[in-house]
Amino acid sequence: MGDPTSTKNPSTKGDHFVARREGVKKTYKATKMDDVVSTITGDALLAFRKKLYFPNDIVVNVPARSDRACSPPLGFVTVYEFSLRAGLMFPPSPELSDILTICGVSLAQLSYRAMSIIMGFIVLFRDRGAVLSPDYLSRMGCLISDIQGRISFRSKWLDIRTRDPSKSWISDFFYVKNDWNLLEKWGKLRELPISLHLGAEELLKILKFFDIDTLHYEIRYLSRYIDEEYLFKVGLSTQAGRSHAQMLKKSVKVLEAAIQSLKIPPKRPGSEDNVQAAKKKRVEEVLADTSKDPHISPSKSHIPEDVLKHQ
Repeated sequence: MGDPTSTKNPSTKGDHFVARREGVKKTYKATKMDDVVSTITGDALLAFRKKLYFPNDIVVNVPARSDRACSPPLGFVTVYEFSLRAGLMFPPSPELSDILTICGVSLAQLSYRAMSIIMGFIVLFRDRGAVLSPDYLSRMGCLISDIQGRISFRSKWLDIRTRDPSKSWISDFFYVKNDWNLLEKWGKLRELPISLHLGAEELLKILKFFDIDTLHYEIRYLSRYIDEEYLFKVGLSTQAGRSHAQMLKKSVKVLEAAIQSLKIPPKRPGSEDNVQAAKKKRVEEVLADTSKDPHISPSKSHIPEDVLKHQ
């Protein structure tokens, strides 16, 4: 048998194909956060305010080409566009601020999965009449960090399904004025405290669920809790509340208009007599005009009484 090694120029595509078949893996270099320039523009921020209910009173800055996500200007925090889609609202909820402070990380270090899960838990707990604490979050799972400081969420006993459709998230960042004493620079993740006494039964009691299957179901579809309606329901979104109220108000008006169109308008007292008098006056004016015409004799113009009464 001959030597299976190709004798072609190793720089050609064919040789790359052979090398990969023989088990030589192609290495990919991960994009570093310090190498990424923001692609956010002023027009994009206007779109965020309209589409994602970004408050108008929040001070935002568009990063310059020399700015980076992990090093925001003094007095500002970095915010990724996907964080707004993951349920982040301003001002940040006290639950989220406490978790970031205890973990020693900034807002921008949370990945879409981590942000959407934390915000989903915050809304779920509020919806059930409870408050998410770092202890409760640590019982649900744990936060993990990659080599660059990006933070995700992992759970061994909960099936949490999240998926960020955005592929260009790494360059979609901007700066927001830090009025909430959040950590601005990227920090090293500290583990959440683990409460050994807090088990599944305690969580069921806190969330008012009757069995563990119900809890599993709610958490499996946790992403629905970051929808506009739920954020408004638990008091995290006032913008959503106004838009939701307008929709309800509009539908009520349309319904009332439809009902009114089916009703016969009531007659005003004496309105019928006024209408008949006006019609009779108009007929007399027409007769007066015809009397001026020599070809028309008013004596021959007979108008029945029922016509005068418009019956």
